[in-house]
Amino acid sequence: MPEKISELEKPRGLARLAFRLPIGLYRLGLGGLLGTRFMLLTHTGHSSGLERKTVLEVVRYDKASGECVIASGWGYKSDWLHNITAHPQISFQVGNRHADGTARRLTPEEGAEELLDYSRRHPAAFRELVKFMGYQLDGTEADIRATGRMLPMFLLRPLS
Repeated sequence: MPEKISELEKPRGLARLAFRLPIGLYRLGLGGLLGTRFMLLTHTGHSSGLERKTVLEVVRYDKASGECVIASGWGYKSDWLHNITAHPQISFQVGNRHADGTARRLTPEEGAEELLDYSRRHPAAFRELVKFMGYQLDGTEADIRATGRMLPMFLLRPLS
C-alpha cells in the first residue's frame, strides 16, 4: 500500500516563479520545446471568473485524438483542480497544438490504469514524480494502482 511520507507544500517565492517559467515559453510561441510531456492549461477561476494558466506534466497524450490526461500532484490543494471542476470548459496546448475542450474527472479505476500505464512508459519519471509528491511505493502494480486511485486525474478532450 502506498505510504505518504511527506506533505507537499504549494510553491512560494522563487520556487513558484520557477514553476511558472514554462508559461512564458508558451506565450513566446515556444511551447513545442517542451514536447508532449508538458501542456499549458487555460482555465477559469472558480471564484474570480478570471482566466488562469498553468503548465502541467502530461500523464498521457493521444496525438490522433488530441486527448490529454493530467494528474494533480498537489492533490486537492491545486487551484487548477478546483477551477476546472467548477468550469470544465478549458483550452489546452500540447507542444504547438492548441485546442478548446472540456475536462472530465477520471474515476478512481481509470486513474489507477492511467498511472500504471505511465509508470511503464516513463519508469524514471514516475519514480521521481512519486518521490516529489511525498509517496513511498513498493513498486508493485497493486501499489501503483492504489496511488492512481488516490490522485485526482482528468481527461482533457478537444471539442473538435
